[in-house]
Amino acid sequence: MGALEDDVKFDPPCHPRACAIQDCIQKDNFKEERCQKQIDALYECCNLFYQRSGDEASTVSCPKANLLRLKMKQRAEGVK
Repeated sequence: MGALEDDVKFDPPCHPRACAIQDCIQKDNFKEERCQKQIDALYECCNLFYQRSGDEASTVSCPKANLLRLKMKQRAEGVK
């Protein structure tokens, strides 16, 4: 996982951040709660990707734009 600007320009966009989540989950015996920093980093990258490319854009590394925004809102409110 690199700088936000580098990761959003990666092909496919945000892929290094998605891989960081997988690495973390595997390292921590599939305990997602231990990988919140990596999940937040992916969502940050995906949010920038959609801001630049539009909500109809897609990348295998990110949830659809509407789902991403819902997940980000839930995380901000502390909902899992």
